[in-house]
Amino acid sequence: MSTAPPAASDPWTIRRLLDWTRGHFEKQDVDAPRLTAELLLGSILKLARVQLYMDLERPLSKDELASYKALIQRRLAGEPTQYLLGQKEFYGRPFAVDSRVLIPRSETELLVEAVLRALPKDQPARVLDLCTGSGCIAISIAAEREQASVWASDVSADALAVAKANAEALGVDSRVTFFQGDLFAPIPPGATFDVIVSNPPYIATGELAGLQREVQKEPKLALDGGADGLVLLGKIVEQATARLKPGGLLALELGDDQGAAVQTQLTRSAYLDVRIEKDLARLDRLAFGRAPTKG
Repeated sequence: MSTAPPAASDPWTIRRLLDWTRGHFEKQDVDAPRLTAELLLGSILKLARVQLYMDLERPLSKDELASYKALIQRRLAGEPTQYLLGQKEFYGRPFAVDSRVLIPRSETELLVEAVLRALPKDQPARVLDLCTGSGCIAISIAAEREQASVWASDVSADALAVAKANAEALGVDSRVTFFQGDLFAPIPPGATFDVIVSNPPYIATGELAGLQREVQKEPKLALDGGADGLVLLGKIVEQATARLKPGGLLALELGDDQGAAVQTQLTRSAYLDVRIEKDLARLDRLAFGRAPTKG
């Protein structure tokens, strides 16, 4: 079956294209077929979704049709819509995304909200975001807490390039400092933090092949959490105690079947106020603990 509209004497208007693409995406089991069609066509025409519906009878030029056809082909090949659009909204801000970084998820916004609740608006604080990826966590915190100094690390130089560009585009590049390396390794010795936050890779290696094909287009480095999915989470729990100020908060995102294991790790590592929180689907998603106070 063709992946683009066949030639026809009638012009391919916005209305006709949206209807054709929705039906074709439905047949090919593309998620949210109508929304996806609207977003892809809007990106070609530089129009918001509502503007498409204000000009439904507008015909597309030959070049516009060719560009739209190319996006359809890429989407049918499994490339995520967010990569095709080049951005994903997160916590009310547009973040540039491409195949170098994990696409920000709505569940991670819950992690940002929890950290913000722990950070007073009118006091300075130092925050470290591990496995920063696109920078969505670090940048969102910096944008919402102007007195916070935010540090962020990632082992991937490619991911950091995206994160730095996002920080500059969103106007917080002067308050977010990026480090390349594995977890705490690139962080200067002796630096301690009021909050350490991370959405690390937490999918078990054996489960990667069974993920949706769109997810498999995302960087494996940002997904693979080792044999049981807990390798990075465990390292962060163990190493963060030496980097948190007394009473400082560790906030983590985790897989929906990892709550009990991470809670046990936090407790064994002497964290206080350990708790697991659920996401909007009522699945375990976040883990929290505070560093012991000295004395």
